[in-house]
Amino acid sequence: MDSSTITAAWVAGWAVNRSTPAPVVEPWGYRVDVGLPGHVFRHVLPEPDEASVRKLCETVTEPGAWLKVLAPPERVAGWITPGWTVPDDPGYMMFSALRRSIPPAVPVPPAGYTVETETRDGVFRVRATAPDGSPAARGQIAGAVDGGAGPGRTAVVDQVETSRNHRRRGLGRLVMRTLETAAADAGATTGVLAATRDGLGLYTSLGWRLQGPLTGVVRGSDD
Repeated sequence: MDSSTITAAWVAGWAVNRSTPAPVVEPWGYRVDVGLPGHVFRHVLPEPDEASVRKLCETVTEPGAWLKVLAPPERVAGWITPGWTVPDDPGYMMFSALRRSIPPAVPVPPAGYTVETETRDGVFRVRATAPDGSPAARGQIAGAVDGGAGPGRTAVVDQVETSRNHRRRGLGRLVMRTLETAAADAGATTGVLAATRDGLGLYTSLGWRLQGPLTGVVRGSDD
């Protein structure tokens, strides 16, 4: 997948996952109005260059504004202007083919754990609960959204997380396989996600392929 195609799919699916307004197409990429404290809106640049990033940094002055740039953090750090910072949490854009299992593969949770799923507003969610009733793991996927990624449709994975006390028990793999199967059953043929440093190993072990770095940049207060 090229950067433009994968970004278009990811931005559309991210907006559905987070229940934000639809992304707005801009000359340099996309704008998404998030409306949260510390994350007011985000600009996503699939094919960034120094001039585009610098112009946005000079134009956007609202604290809590974000840029998401498909470029390595060390390069982006040289493009930004004062007031902007690159947090120490590198991201990675990834993709994978999604295939239906016949018969459907049903992941089995560890002993004592339970798994619940639901679909609401176009988002399929899975939650794993520990034997004591506490949340153990979760994840969601934005159905099958039209991302223009060649034949078929694209689904976007989001907010995959395993609680610290429940790691190393296969819950992350269980959540991902459940999401992948649900998306494939809904007609998706390609999956896209933005991985954190912690999640990169899990997704790679499941066959997801690295598209490239995804660097976040945030505007702070002038105080």
